[in-house]
Amino acid sequence: MKKIIIYFIINMKKITIAIDGYSSCGKSTMAKDLAREVGYIYIDSGAMYRAVTLYCLENGLFTPEGIHVAQLEEAMSNIQISFQLNPDTQRPMTFLNGKNVEDSIRTMEVSSHVSPVAALPFVREAMVKLQQEMGKAKGIVMDGRDIGTVVFPDAELKIFVVASAEIRAQRRYDELKAKGQEASFEEILANVKERDHIDQNRAISPLRQAEDALLLDNSHLTIEQQKEWLAAEFQKAIHG
Repeated sequence: MKKIIIYFIINMKKITIAIDGYSSCGKSTMAKDLAREVGYIYIDSGAMYRAVTLYCLENGLFTPEGIHVAQLEEAMSNIQISFQLNPDTQRPMTFLNGKNVEDSIRTMEVSSHVSPVAALPFVREAMVKLQQEMGKAKGIVMDGRDIGTVVFPDAELKIFVVASAEIRAQRRYDELKAKGQEASFEEILANVKERDHIDQNRAISPLRQAEDALLLDNSHLTIEQQKEWLAAEFQKAIHG
């Protein structure tokens, strides 16, 4: 039976799956799991913006007044972002200029600086161009803030994920504690709300639900319930 299922997946038409939504909604985990289940390539667009943010932090491009915008724009051609599959976990790792930064980009320091970096037009232009290149062959799952509205407006399956700020903050808190990192729930909740405001109100590619995107509120869904919902929607999309 397994061989039949695998054969079917390989030979079915390939589509593009765009998953957008608020920070800490579990979009990345959801997208990674779905990609693995259906044999697609997963691309974490948020990790790309986090990698640029990490570059800024490591190179002193943040000041009390904000970002050294001119210096960052000049440096963009030297920022190389790629993904490699972890042979043990079978999940993608983010590389910045050849260095594995998967753990470094998930810290609270990066989280608290990423929104203003992601809002810069030249940063978004560079990342969108790279994302579109990665997705030309279809058969991909990509998550982010503007995947269904800007990067892949013609994606065959679009999902917009929401959850309450408190639940998202608790998930982020639990994730950091599990990694052995110091974390404050109050600080994380404030960061979640601040990122929501910036993401929704930025001038370039603000966070919004695409008209043809399916809304998924996973505040009270179990992982299994979410997986079942995604699997059903994927089947509808490939046979539609």
